Amino acid sequence: MSRTERRTVRDLRRGHRAMLLRALYFGGPASRHDLCAATGLSAGTVSTLTADLLDEDVVIEAGQVDSDGGRPRVLLRVNPDHGYAIGVDVGETQVRVELFDLGMTERSGASYALHSARHDPELVVRHLLEGIDTVLADSGVPAERVLGVGVGVPGVVEAGPDALVHATTFGWHAVPFGALVRAGTSLPLFVDNGAKTMGQAELWFGSCRGVSDAVIVFIGSGVGCTIVADGAIYRGSARAAGELGHLKIAAGGRPCRCGGRGCFEAYVGAEGILDRAGITADSADQRPALARLLETGSPVLADTASLIGLGLSNLVHLFDPERIVIGGWAGLMLGEILLEPIRAATAANTMATSFPPVPIVLGALGADAVAMGAATLVVEEFLRGAQPAGAQATA
Repeated sequence: MSRTERRTVRDLRRGHRAMLLRALYFGGPASRHDLCAATGLSAGTVSTLTADLLDEDVVIEAGQVDSDGGRPRVLLRVNPDHGYAIGVDVGETQVRVELFDLGMTERSGASYALHSARHDPELVVRHLLEGIDTVLADSGVPAERVLGVGVGVPGVVEAGPDALVHATTFGWHAVPFGALVRAGTSLPLFVDNGAKTMGQAELWFGSCRGVSDAVIVFIGSGVGCTIVADGAIYRGSARAAGELGHLKIAAGGRPCRCGGRGCFEAYVGAEGILDRAGITADSADQRPALARLLETGSPVLADTASLIGLGLSNLVHLFDPERIVIGGWAGLMLGEILLEPIRAATAANTMATSFPPVPIVLGALGADAVAMGAATLVVEEFLRGAQPAGAQATA
């Protein structure tokens, strides 16, 4: 057999293994019979692959179910303790580091405050690396059991080993964030936009699970979104799709942190809402300030609901989604009080004859969904190749 043929067989086997593992991860526990039906693989192939995965402790037995007239069928599931993933949320007010098992149960977490004037990349990276050491020490998980580190950051992330980050609100322009982090850890690293990591978490485990076409909107100090098309995240040619916050809703309108005017974010991001209400707050004080505003009430809130509905109606017209999810710390706070006015404003601005009503719901995973989503970047790579914990991967 030629080298090319051997490589083809190996690649085919790896593809089958990944298909089976994904079926178990998202649909398990399942019997071998169930896995044949879910993947279309033959009984022999499933038997061989599951035997390998059991030997490697990637998969474990999870009980039995009765079969029709035969022996009970053994259920299998992914072993949550086979490996671990670290997820990091680099936000405007803090760096949040969390350690998850493969079942996405948080095992440990650490937070480091940031202030609006101190978003230097070196400081952020120091917090991130300290957080990795802290969550490993607190959980007792050895570093060799960690499959990788996923990081959600603001702005646009260029693909490549340096993971160049362009985040205007941080004053970051082509910051080689990946290279800076890799200088301090040998763990495989994955970096993506924070709104997209939140979107992937909601797609896998939250309010968009089982949905093929959706938009997940992140509202924090700023605004972004994740576009889901045919069950996959749409990234665009430069991986910059989803910059919802910088769609213009008013020609020559309010100044935005990006340097433009009339951006959606300048009106409905937490900073924009507070500013329109005449409240000046440092980024670290925005959460309590917005909470007080929501508690005491303000005409700005009704206007905010109308503006969010206007923006969401644009998403409906552009993407015709099955569902829109509102997340992010400010989005969840606003949604607790303003969800019905937002729904009404969206419907009022949408062509009813062309688009059926789109369900608008809140994210199910809370304000820490960015870190969980960042950890899914690691798990996604693991599911592609089911690499045993402790082995080095190319990030």
